[in-house]
Amino acid sequence: MPTPSPVHIVVLAAGKGTRMKSARPKVLHEAAGLSLLRHVLRTADALSPTSTTVIVGHEHAQVTAHLADLPDVTTVLQEPQLGTGHALLQAEAALAGRFGTLVLLSGDVPLLTPATLSALVATHDATGAAATVMTAMLERPTGYGRIIRAEGGDISRIVEERDASQTERDIKEVNAGIYAFDLAPLFEALRGIGATNAQNEYYLPDLIAIYRQQRRTVATWTIPHAAEVRGVNSRAELAEVARLLYSRNADDLMASGVTLINPATTCIDVGVSVGADSILYPGVMLQGHTSVGRECTIYPGSRLVNASLGDGVTVLDHCLITDTHIGHQAQVGPFAHLRPGSRLGNKSKVGNFVELKKASLGDGAKINHLSYVGDATVGDKANIGAGTITCNYDGAHKHQTVIGTGAFVGSNSTLVAPVTIGDNAYVAAGSTVTLPVPADALAVGRTRQQNKDGWAARRRARQQASSHD
Repeated sequence: MPTPSPVHIVVLAAGKGTRMKSARPKVLHEAAGLSLLRHVLRTADALSPTSTTVIVGHEHAQVTAHLADLPDVTTVLQEPQLGTGHALLQAEAALAGRFGTLVLLSGDVPLLTPATLSALVATHDATGAAATVMTAMLERPTGYGRIIRAEGGDISRIVEERDASQTERDIKEVNAGIYAFDLAPLFEALRGIGATNAQNEYYLPDLIAIYRQQRRTVATWTIPHAAEVRGVNSRAELAEVARLLYSRNADDLMASGVTLINPATTCIDVGVSVGADSILYPGVMLQGHTSVGRECTIYPGSRLVNASLGDGVTVLDHCLITDTHIGHQAQVGPFAHLRPGSRLGNKSKVGNFVELKKASLGDGAKINHLSYVGDATVGDKANIGAGTITCNYDGAHKHQTVIGTGAFVGSNSTLVAPVTIGDNAYVAAGSTVTLPVPADALAVGRTRQQNKDGWAARRRARQQASSHD
């Protein structure tokens, strides 16, 4: 078998996507946590490419900015957009002096798997072809170019649907729009493509007929699972692709030992990891770079974004957790909001209607009900009572609250930052704390209660007298 040649990736991402009816370029719309374009690039990375080039066009500044964190990806502008053949020709300068195999992908086809691309490249290498075309068998091939084969079975040309006869439109084998090319003859041949078609564009599939005329080898590889080449041209197709990606991720997790009570209603982004023996209930969303440990339970309606959970964590119903680390065997919720920068220690507990922001809780610390704790450090085994608020913002700056190990803050307390509550100190319920509380001290920050005997009766009498006037 021939030695595999270097692989170069080119992704076509210049189109407008008119049917999306969006100011955003089509390839930047997201499905299962990544843009369509990022899905394609992520799959292409499995080939360990020597170079990666993205052809941009419509709203090219947005697409280029979207790729700014990928230094190994080169963008090339296609202006004006004159078809796929013209688009690929724009990569010539970026690939000057290169050799090997060019794999051409479409930025709006996010379901391809690494195994599929590897099989295409393997076929291309084994046949020594100038071009290898990925094809698919579709019962309803509307919208796709049809594969026209010669009597011996070899591909002779590809005809776009707009230019096809009725007999050709009845053909079920279609062009998937994915190719492998030998770089050596490619760009010279591309300059031979004409624009004599219904769209007056330079169609890349016309290259196949040119190669056949030049007696170059053109191979095909038929994808076993045609759904992988499904493209996105509308919001409905975007939703369907997202559903398929979520389903694929759910299947992978269940195969690895995770229980999904209702996979169809559980949305798990690409790149999320969940440990074995964890249980995900209906309506759970795991997004971004979220990682969930072993033996965790996440109940219905909870959404986790870039969250990190240790083992044995319980997230009760309807919690929003973003950019937060939760230690082993901690419990959160129900109806808790953990905002970016928060950190929960092992066996800690954040209860119902509690909001944290840039708060660090020590091991075994508890905030059980109806509290806001922001820009704060809470020591091990501290207990924060219901209705406690850290006043961390003075209208111009944020300030820190430090609550020591084993401290107890009574219900309905207001801690005006910057302030420190010492280890094992107590804050009496209903206190406003503005000064440091030493370790082992009791802070009482209440206004002295006064009872005015008979006040309510006198008030009623005045109201009655007034009503008779």
